[in-house]
Amino acid sequence: MSENILINITPQETRVALILQGAVQELHIERTLSRGRVGNVYSGKVVRVLPGMQSAFIDIGLERAAFLHVADIWEARPHDGASAAPTAIEKILHDGQALTVQVVKDPIGTKGARLSTQVSIAGRMLVYLPQDPHIGISQRIENEAGRELLRNRVQSLLPAEEKGGYIVRTMAEEASDADLQADIEYLRKTWSAITDASRTKAAPQLLYQDLSLAQRVLRDFVHDDTANIQIDSRENFIRLHDFATVYTPSVLGRMQHYTGERPLFDLYGVEEEIERALGRRVDLKSGGYLIVDQTEAMTTIDVNTGGYVGGRNFDDTIFKTNLEAAHAIARQLRLRNLGGIIVLDFIDMENLEHRNAVLAELKKTLSRDRTKVSVSTFSALGLVEMTRKRTRESLAHILCESCPACGGKGEVKTARTICYEILRELLREAKQFNPREFRVLAAQVVIDMFLEEESQHLAMLGDFIGKPISLQVETVYQQEQYDIILM
Repeated sequence: MSENILINITPQETRVALILQGAVQELHIERTLSRGRVGNVYSGKVVRVLPGMQSAFIDIGLERAAFLHVADIWEARPHDGASAAPTAIEKILHDGQALTVQVVKDPIGTKGARLSTQVSIAGRMLVYLPQDPHIGISQRIENEAGRELLRNRVQSLLPAEEKGGYIVRTMAEEASDADLQADIEYLRKTWSAITDASRTKAAPQLLYQDLSLAQRVLRDFVHDDTANIQIDSRENFIRLHDFATVYTPSVLGRMQHYTGERPLFDLYGVEEEIERALGRRVDLKSGGYLIVDQTEAMTTIDVNTGGYVGGRNFDDTIFKTNLEAAHAIARQLRLRNLGGIIVLDFIDMENLEHRNAVLAELKKTLSRDRTKVSVSTFSALGLVEMTRKRTRESLAHILCESCPACGGKGEVKTARTICYEILRELLREAKQFNPREFRVLAAQVVIDMFLEEESQHLAMLGDFIGKPISLQVETVYQQEQYDIILM
């Protein structure tokens, strides 16, 4: 199945869409003002060590201090193959200490960035691990003989003084020794520049910035099934073409500068797909649908049959809906970049074979995901629990913010509820103060409710407290906002 990659670049943001069989499978957005920091290397300063949590907060120059757990400190781990617990963090770090760290998770919500002291630098064919003298092979290279051959080739190309290790990527399978040698030299030179900067620059300081989104796409996303890569900015097409010439020459023949009149994302329906990916409901072709709810702790996805009645019997209808939902769920996870704990509520199936078939289909469709996923079996309650590694903000967190009216609850109090709150507040104020008049400032819909359906209750309260109550519309107030002025 051939895949197309669309790259839309403007001065303010870069957007990338991966199209497979005419449908958008992945969306990636990077904004100039809030560029992702995963992969960046910083000289940080320890601001607080927490022995009780075996963690520390590190100032790397961002708005919030970043988080470092003892398990992510390379110096704390046993390296002799032992399974002993890591060294206590208070024996390694102290307040004010300078430390070279790499971001492994971007700041998400109220959480700061997650850090590691084990640095890894990705190249075109190799990933350099300067602190770990080990040569690993990508799991996607399955042939054992081929894995051993690659390991020996890389080992033979390393300089005698090399103390670090490498992970061999899938692209290295077709690489020549000269290509591998060039990658090794580039990565060693990059690490040398990082270590030199860490000695001369005072913390907190950025030492190394990972590639831009468009460059990472050329390095990491392109594979044998990628048919073409369309870029809608001539200036950036030239820049990416120069980058590819040096680092990823195999993609040059597939790169195209899109010059059409119609915007690139409009042509392939990506804009509409983005709008749908921000909604709760995802319609299935059969008539069923998914409900996707994203919270701070986890994401839940509920499967419903909706209007689908096409099966031979009820069990068959449920089975077909769940099979289709398995494909849609895998796509939505990639499209929305959902991570963390995810709970899937498929429609209940009593047939064990149907359950196993749906679970197998889900795992099969998730196998195409670039991000690490782990899927459990059906629980006693009929739920499937899974995790998907979260390194960057989800699509909704990038494009949206909490509603100013409901504060993220997803609902607001009714106008009648606000009217009754105001009546109680008026009674409370009348017992404490003795003004000439009470004036209620509220939204139009609340004032209308007082003038019509709740006018009798307002009049009764005015008689009870013995004070006039006037009403005033405030057009800028949301439905739940109101004020009571003592005149």
